[in-house]
Amino acid sequence: MTRTDAAAFHAMAQAAIYAFPEPFAKAAAGVLLRVEDWPDDAVLRELGMDDPLELTGMYDGIPMTEKSLADPAPYPDTVWLFRKPILAEWRDRGDVELFDLVAHVTVHEFAHHFGWSDDDIATIDRWWE
Repeated sequence: MTRTDAAAFHAMAQAAIYAFPEPFAKAAAGVLLRVEDWPDDAVLRELGMDDPLELTGMYDGIPMTEKSLADPAPYPDTVWLFRKPILAEWRDRGDVELFDLVAHVTVHEFAHHFGWSDDDIATIDRWWE
């Protein structure tokens, strides 16, 4: 049976991060990883979303391509994984392992940290085909 608790999600995401090739592994080292059941209402409002099931993950920070030593970030960069929406997607899809879905969301959010847009990610990510 697949474990689906927050600790299991964190372990799956960490395994995906440990598999990053250099220089991405080094660039990911300072980013916090948080697993929560749901995005909070303020985040959904800020993103203009009504349905919390639509948000499986989020990068909160300043992308590496926009960072400046003269203007340091006021808080650490954080990748958020939202457990309940990921579980709902996993259950609805039925054709993917939970580890693979968690890894996919993790990589996608870290790509934003590296400075990639959703369009940039879509050009190399064939996950949904």
